[in-house]
Amino acid sequence: MIARCHSLAKSLAVLCALAALSLAAQPEAGQFATVDVFVASAEPVAAWQIELRERRGAMEVVGIERGDDPTFRDPPFFDRVVLERGVTERLVLASFSLSDAAQLSGGRVRVARVHVRTTGAATPDYELRLVAVGAADGRPIDAELSFETQAER
Repeated sequence: MIARCHSLAKSLAVLCALAALSLAAQPEAGQFATVDVFVASAEPVAAWQIELRERRGAMEVVGIERGDDPTFRDPPFFDRVVLERGVTERLVLASFSLSDAAQLSGGRVRVARVHVRTTGAATPDYELRLVAVGAADGRPIDAELSFETQAER
């Protein structure tokens, strides 16, 4: 009976050690959020390119969706390696439409939704940079860039 108790105690000790190792190997807890990217222009937008940064480098991109404009049918182009490599501080997004100028949207339009996972306790510090915006005839146009974030539940 005593030998069984010692054997049981040893088995429990091994199980506890394995459980502790399993918990230590788990990734750091993070928060999920969306970053909605908006381009605002008085002229219809046919092409755009932006850069999204998280200044502390604590952003993991987990998904990218298209915006609200139906002339941009697909999600924006981006470097897929960014999704595969995990945490990054920089993401470049771009898209274009071959639609006629009359079908393109002007004003403030959501062009992309980026799903991110952030790590650490600090609030994410996002920064957007407008690389280029163009009209249907290919000429550069003036535009403003903005974003809104929302924590996912």
